[in-house]
Amino acid sequence: MGVFQPEVSHDSQSSSRSYALRWDQVNLRVLSLAGVVSIAIALLILLYVHGQSSKQFVLVIDGQVQALETRESLLGDVLAKEQISLQPHDEISLGLSDKLQDGDRVVITRAKQLNLTADGETKTLYTTESTIGHAINKLGIELKGSDKIFPSLDTTVAANMEIKIVRINKQTVERTESLPFRIIKTADPSLPKGTVRVAQAGKPGIMIQHIEKVYQDGELASMRMIGKEVQLVTKDKVIAIGTKAIPKPVVAVKTITTTSKSTKVSASSTNVASKAGVDFDYKKVIKNVSMTAYSSEEPGIGTRTASGTRVTEGRTIAVDPDIIPMGWWVYIEGLGFRRAEDTGGAINGNKIDVYYDSLSNARNFGRKSRTVYVIGPVKPQLD
Repeated sequence: MGVFQPEVSHDSQSSSRSYALRWDQVNLRVLSLAGVVSIAIALLILLYVHGQSSKQFVLVIDGQVQALETRESLLGDVLAKEQISLQPHDEISLGLSDKLQDGDRVVITRAKQLNLTADGETKTLYTTESTIGHAINKLGIELKGSDKIFPSLDTTVAANMEIKIVRINKQTVERTESLPFRIIKTADPSLPKGTVRVAQAGKPGIMIQHIEKVYQDGELASMRMIGKEVQLVTKDKVIAIGTKAIPKPVVAVKTITTTSKSTKVSASSTNVASKAGVDFDYKKVIKNVSMTAYSSEEPGIGTRTASGTRVTEGRTIAVDPDIIPMGWWVYIEGLGFRRAEDTGGAINGNKIDVYYDSLSNARNFGRKSRTVYVIGPVKPQLD
């Protein structure tokens, strides 16, 4: 009996080989995809580990340095974790959203509050500058001309500091002052003796004084005279006194003799002094007169006197017109004849200021006490 052999089909063998080939291709794709995914996961892990790695940096707050270590990435997160807060006016060297790198240096400068008073109002300001000068410059506050600031510009800024700016304005104005005229008496030989005539009418002069006024925050703080000039020269009043002898009748000899004796008695009763080789009549004597000196080289003095004349060494003195009339001559013990031509704000009562061209000579004069003979409008002359 024979053995039955199964029939082998040529198609079945071909199908098996095809299935195996397809299985190998699918398996290769799966393996490739798995490899790519593994690499991507590894890269993500590496990036995460790198991002979470420790970073060292230096933090400086108002000059105080400290070294810190963090695993945070953004500066804002680092400050939050360190519980470091920022105020609106503080300055920081990096942005809060910037990534912090290993070895970075972060500088924080805290703003200080300032209370500034200027132009009638007080403002609260904030600055990170070190001095007041830098602070007001950065804040756009302008100092003009002679303005003053307290404390000074080089003062170090401190918290809650009070700063005041005083606005200074200067104004120059003109002030008109009347200059009194002098009364000058002169001898007139063409007029009979005893006759008085006004030869020239007097007219006051005009002086213009330049006054500097200083205002602080709109209020007048001080004023001073910085110059003066004569706008209209004083015209002195001249009185002519007759000196022509009146012819005397021969019959009046006895009368003349009597009159002559009377005249001698009258003359002997007047105040007569003999100084510097000159005999002169004087109206009064003032003792212990306080004497000082001044010069046109001093600021604001000028070369014109209050009476309109030009200051002259050896002649001009400043007096109190209520004591010695303007234009009158005096004799000062130890100095000689001088003429009252000027006045001064500090010259009151028995005080006289003697004029010198040189400021050093005026200062060397110092203060003296002298006897003064008040003579009159005519200077005594040698006979």
